[in-house]
Amino acid sequence: MLLRRLPDPVPPARHEISASYIARLARLHGLDINALWRCLTEREASGGIRRVVVPERLATITGRTVHALSGALPELRHPQPDWAMFRHQPQPGCPHCNAKHPGGEVIRIVPHHRYVCTQHRLWLCPSDADGHTTPLHALPEVVQAQRRHLRILRRHGWAITYDAVLTAILICGQLWSRPENESGGAWHDWVRRAGILVPPDTAETAFSVARLCAVVYPEAVSLAPLFASPYWRQQAQESTWNRRLFNTEVARRLRHPDYRYKEHENDPISHWANMNAKRSPLAPIYVHDPKRHLRKPALSPAIRLAQQRRAHTFDASHRAGEALVAHRYLATVFRRAWDPMRRHVLSPNGNNYYQVSP
Repeated sequence: MLLRRLPDPVPPARHEISASYIARLARLHGLDINALWRCLTEREASGGIRRVVVPERLATITGRTVHALSGALPELRHPQPDWAMFRHQPQPGCPHCNAKHPGGEVIRIVPHHRYVCTQHRLWLCPSDADGHTTPLHALPEVVQAQRRHLRILRRHGWAITYDAVLTAILICGQLWSRPENESGGAWHDWVRRAGILVPPDTAETAFSVARLCAVVYPEAVSLAPLFASPYWRQQAQESTWNRRLFNTEVARRLRHPDYRYKEHENDPISHWANMNAKRSPLAPIYVHDPKRHLRKPALSPAIRLAQQRRAHTFDASHRAGEALVAHRYLATVFRRAWDPMRRHVLSPNGNNYYQVSP
């Protein structure tokens, strides 16, 4: 097979999947996508029917080194990256960033810690099933929360940060479902942001759980260091005095001066302190599998119908966080909340966490 360099070998986008890049190259040069795919791939060595990209062939038609291509295309890296660091479903990402890459839609594997495009102020996570992104120009605190999120990542690593932020989002959703006097000053900010992102007169068209996640994101990132820090995790499970210090810090970050530890009430923060503060971080339930065919995020008819019902009855000031708590994006930490006997330990390679029964 004779391969030649293409006239316009545009570079791949960061974290783009190989199928997306090859499709863009084919469109730019008027080539058949399937034919180009067959030229650049071969059947996997195990003898299966799946085809894998041959990095040297892709390097030949683009004039780029394999090293440069693998820096942008995670699927070409050797050894393979830790796929648990990425969301399991590829998604388009920021349309303004993608516009710099000609040839059609850019599909990326987005890391868990990327919630906002800070350059264009767009909400990216969890991705809306319709592919739309949420503008955040009226909510600069959400954009700033992404920068604080990255600081947590640099300090604690991706696994602890993933668990801490998701736990904080779940807890904020539970608190948002409570009456105003039980959730502190943060409750008023959630109602205000929801009024901007999901205006009452347009709820049936503007409602999405992705936007509810953006509503609580600043407070979730504010709480997440408490769930990530070994010091605060220790304070949460120690003596009464140390627990009081932890509760005081929670009250400060939620602007809730009346917050107290509630041993016999269904308080999500107290539940975490009692049951999960001493446990290792959770691994994602769903992990990206490069062997699967590309599928865009989509809602099943049943989930779409349930979302339409929530949109019809959505009220930012009355149990608004219930839709967020029940969303599949929080499945990892939601299952832990209802399965206190499950333990989570570090895998032998020191990179991933897995679950074992007691």
